[in-house]
Amino acid sequence: MSSPILPEEPQGTLSGAIATRETSWSDKQERFRDRYGPWAIVTGASDGIGREFAICLAEAGIHVVLAARRGEVLEALAVALRRDHAVCTRVVAADLGTVAGVETLLDGVATLDVGLLVASAGFGTSGPFIDSPLAAELAMIDLNCRGVAALTHTLGSRFARRNRGGIVLMSSLVAFQGVARAANYAATKAYIQSLAEGLRLELLPLGVDVVASAPGPVHSGFAARASMTMSMAVPPRVVAQQTLESLGRTGTVRPGWLSKLLESALMSLPRRGRVRMMSQVMAGMTRRRSPVGMAGLRQEQQ
Repeated sequence: MSSPILPEEPQGTLSGAIATRETSWSDKQERFRDRYGPWAIVTGASDGIGREFAICLAEAGIHVVLAARRGEVLEALAVALRRDHAVCTRVVAADLGTVAGVETLLDGVATLDVGLLVASAGFGTSGPFIDSPLAAELAMIDLNCRGVAALTHTLGSRFARRNRGGIVLMSSLVAFQGVARAANYAATKAYIQSLAEGLRLELLPLGVDVVASAPGPVHSGFAARASMTMSMAVPPRVVAQQTLESLGRTGTVRPGWLSKLLESALMSLPRRGRVRMMSQVMAGMTRRRSPVGMAGLRQEQQ
């Protein structure tokens, strides 16, 4: 864990992906600073959707705590955010699938005025459940469910005491029915979706907004690590931006056109029909799946 670092004077813009970010949600940034600032925590911030959340929040002028396992990657992102957006950053390197990792993060933010939690860390496996190592499947539950519950409980209590704040929980298109070849992953996301729906009603009178983000396929490191083909996936930037725009406005957001299209196609089907359809979609996405070990299945926690 590093101490909070004050921003340096801007020295140009970050090259590559960050340099070309559009700022179409700039009209909402002042509201974000007032309601969810001055600090936000983003888990899984070293890659994919989590990284995009961190960039969007920094664009809004919110100071960011970056949490993931790969501290060196987080440090590089922290430098870029301070330079390009003049925000403060704090890096916490921790495995949030463990009790010790969650405690490390909570200890690292104890002195900060945090108003927003974006729980983006998670991973998934693809293929038959019984063919996957049991350790990988249990680790998925620890990170996707147990770790999220622990962070949400502690930080949600803090937000309620300050009478304002926000919580973003990452659900999925697969959260609304069982899915063959992603049975356990879909089950963890069903837990997140249900948790978010209930917490939204519990915390709303206390001034805390909760949103579940349920994207479809996304272009991120997850696809490669889980050996999935996602030719129609949406960019992580779309997921992050549309999710933040929806916080405080709705309980569940489905970022990207593909998730909305699939939602429409599934809506009229009975549950068993949705299970069959989504299982066929997953089978097509994992047809060329090659054997991978547990280390190859980590998603945004990296």
